[in-house]
Formats: sequence, structure tokens, C-alpha cells
Amino acid sequence: MTANGALQLVFYLVVLLVLAKPLGAYMARVYEGRRVALDRALGWLERLIYKVSGINPKAEMGWKTYAVTMLLFNLAGVLAVYAFQRLQGVLPLNPAGLGAVSPDSSFNTAVSFATNTNWQGYGGETTMSYLTQMLALTVQNFMSAASGMAVAVALIRGSRVARPRRSATSGSISPGRPSTSSCRCRLSSRWFSSLRVSCRRSAHTRKSRWCSRHNTTSR
Repeated sequence: MTANGALQLVFYLVVLLVLAKPLGAYMARVYEGRRVALDRALGWLERLIYKVSGINPKAEMGWKTYAVTMLLFNLAGVLAVYAFQRLQGVLPLNPAGLGAVSPDSSFNTAVSFATNTNWQGYGGETTMSYLTQMLALTVQNFMSAASGMAVAVALIRGSRVARPRRSATSGSISPGRPSTSSCRCRLSSRWFSSLRVSCRRSAHTRKSRWCSRHNTTSR
């Protein structure tokens, strides 16, 4: 390894360690639905996307709906990347006049980019047109990683012991209905507390009666 390469690795690690805490705190606020600094600048755009897409950010989503939605979203990405490669010969932004990518290579690339492995079995500049690289590969680089992060957050939420109801789209937390077990625990504790009080009162009553029979005063 050259000195330049070692310096780049050290610089990368330093930047990564410095940004870990502030970036992690920011991501946690976003996933928990709390306000962040970018809400003023980009909040309107987020609300517009929700409105155009017909999404209610406060609506809840079960795990089955979440799983089906995630699968359909990634399937749409696979089909889009595959179509761009197969049709790039008749699409614009192809100054080199590159023809369609073979079916097997197109399918392999589409699946690998959807799974965020990004395995490339081709020469990008000699196989893909500008349009395919911009709208298919570059976009899928972001979308596949974003969907993976969404699944990770959903798994983290599901693994929590206390499970308040959450909004599936905005990530905000709403107070949920108390679980049956917690209600039973509270009822049991109240029942035992009332039982102890009643027992004390009963014992005091018996003592008072015994003392009254013997012409004494209970303490």
C-alpha cells in the first residue's frame, strides 16, 4: 500500500468516527418522528410527496402490509433497471450508440442493485448509456440502501419490549393501548394491597372485641 492510500484510509476512518455520534443522533430523531433542523427547509416537500402519493403519514401499517409493500417496491426497482438496460438502444442520452444489454446481464445487474450488492459484470462506460447509469443504476443505489434501512428500523421497533403504536410512514410514536399482561399486573397488585388493608382492619376489629370483653382498651 502506498502512502497516499494509507492516508486516505486514515482520513476516512477519522471522518467516520467524528460523524458517527451527530449523524446517529440525527437519524434517531428522524426515525422517532421528532423535529429536526431540516423540517423547515424540506418539510413542505415531504408533505407534498405524501399528498401526491395519497399517503397518510399518521396511518398505521401492520407487518404483513409492510412486508408486501417492501417486496413490491423492490420488485418495481428490479423491473425498472432491467427495462432501462434492455431498451437503452432506443432511449435518449446514448451518444455512443450502445445497444441493448443482454438479458442475462440485465437481470443480474437489476437483482444485484436491488439487493444492494451492486455486482457489476460489465464495463460501465462501454456497456451502459448515460441515461441507464443515471436513472437506473444511480437511483437504485440510493433506493435499495434506503429500503434496507427502513427494514432495519422496522425490525428494531418490533424487537422492543414495550410496543407503543407507531406511524408506519412518518415514524412518529403514538401512545398505544396497554397490554393485557400489564393490566393484569396492576390489577393483581391492587388486589393484594386491598387484601392487606382488609386483613389489618379485620385483625384490629378482633382485637378490639377481645379487649372490650375483658374491659381493656386496645392500643
